[in-house]
Amino acid sequence: MGFPYCFAIQESDNEMKFLVFICLIIPITTIQSQEVESKSYQLMLKTLLSHTVPELSVSEVQEAQTITWLDARARGEYDISKIENAQWVGYDDFNLDRVEELPKDAEIVVYCSVGYRSEKVAEQLQEAGFTNVSNLYGGIFEWKNQGRAVVDSTESVTERVHAYSRTWGIWLKEGEKVYK
Repeated sequence: MGFPYCFAIQESDNEMKFLVFICLIIPITTIQSQEVESKSYQLMLKTLLSHTVPELSVSEVQEAQTITWLDARARGEYDISKIENAQWVGYDDFNLDRVEELPKDAEIVVYCSVGYRSEKVAEQLQEAGFTNVSNLYGGIFEWKNQGRAVVDSTESVTERVHAYSRTWGIWLKEGEKVYK
């Protein structure tokens, strides 16, 4: 069972223009329940992410008080802004030693800019025996896009968000983009 996904492509030749409608049946098992506010961002995330770990939307985590936040971005990104009380673990140089004090059953939500790096770190945590690990769907960009607060290295609320690069920064719609 699946659902139809249809789109149109406008074609032309020397004499006429026409529309080609393409419809695919997408299996329901490929549909993720998570949503972000932008439909184009949603489509990009559906194809970018492997969906190998549980994903939580911003609305699902906003009320939770027991979450251990892990930031899987570069240290420079983390120093610009982070989700309050997040612990930096990195990505390129991620090491399990950075989480050795966490109980294996702790409620952990890993995030990065959009969710790709955090998904990879969350996979490593699961492989290491952590049993309650999720990826923040849409990352800190979606967190900020939905009006949630971020803090700087002094724990003061800031509008600044490291946007990773100008290419990826298009997905950050709220806050002040920082690229340094």
